[in-house]
Amino acid sequence: MSGHSKWHNIQRTKNANDAAKAKVVTKISREILVCIREGGNNPENNGKLRDLITKAKANNVPNDNINRLLAKGNEDKTDYEANTYEGYGIGGIAVMVETLTDNKNRTAGDIRSYFSKYGGNMGTLGCVSYLFNQKGVIIAEAPYDDEENIMEDSVESGAEDYAVDREDDETTVRFELAPDDLHNAVEYLQSKKYTILNFEVAYVPMTTIKLTDEEHIKKMNQLIDKLEENDDVQNVYHNWLSE
Repeated sequence: MSGHSKWHNIQRTKNANDAAKAKVVTKISREILVCIREGGNNPENNGKLRDLITKAKANNVPNDNINRLLAKGNEDKTDYEANTYEGYGIGGIAVMVETLTDNKNRTAGDIRSYFSKYGGNMGTLGCVSYLFNQKGVIIAEAPYDDEENIMEDSVESGAEDYAVDREDDETTVRFELAPDDLHNAVEYLQSKKYTILNFEVAYVPMTTIKLTDEEHIKKMNQLIDKLEENDDVQNVYHNWLSE
């Protein structure tokens, strides 16, 4: 299991404040609207939409919000464009940023300025993507603490690897698997009473870098936070091994 900030996303999901949760709702809502435009608003005929609805519910998006999105999806005329930006944070940390925006120039300018402000630089497409593999990633709370049962569930779900974190009487597991197996794995884990906190096809680093300079650590945290606060940014991936 890659060690890159492996519990960062877990803690962000579980402990997010109201403002952060609102941004999660905004980002998932945007994904749903684009998905409806591409494949229709019937989850039975649109597998990607079905997965996004599951993801929305896992992130506590209210059912009323989801139903409104399904009802208005085909009427929404906002022209969203998906783009991926790559670059280096301070200390040579590789960073990939996925965006969904109605104004590419604005988004590109914002991201470039964040890299520059916090000691990094935005590069060209492909400059860091070779350092990552695309994996299906599931973050879930296990219904039990038994390592043997969790290992068995990992194998049965089709996961290639897993890691366990125990904190505050909760057992949280991160599963990694082939992207094409993500949907079936989520359904299997739900059938075994796991609580799905988040799932996605993510860029997982092949190697990681640990920062020791306190100023570098501060700036890297600031860069990640600034990127994640931007409404146009859907996901941020990096190879920083943070504590």
